[in-house]
Amino acid sequence: MIELTDEQRQQLRQQNAREIRFRDSEEGREYVIVPAEKYDRLRSLLYDDGDWTPEEQLKLLAESGKRSGWDDPEMDVYNNYDQNRKKLCP
Repeated sequence: MIELTDEQRQQLRQQNAREIRFRDSEEGREYVIVPAEKYDRLRSLLYDDGDWTPEEQLKLLAESGKRSGWDDPEMDVYNNYDQNRKKLCP
C-alpha cells in the first residue's frame, strides 16, 4: 500500500476529501486518489464479481475464439476433426 505524502494529505483536507488528481510525468497518465468508501461504492456499481451465467460463458468463449481466428473458413476442417482423422489414420 502506498502512503500519502504530507502534501497529498494537506490537499485532501483542503478539498474536503473529494479526490486528489496527479499525473505520472514519465507515463503521461493521470490518476485519481479517492477515499476507500467512495471507491468501494463506485466499484459495487460498476463491477459485478458474481459468477457468470452459462450464456455469458458461452458468449465470452465465442468472442475469444473469434479473436483467435477460429471463425476463419480454413478452420472448418476442425468441425469434423474426429471423422477426418479416421479417414487419414484408419
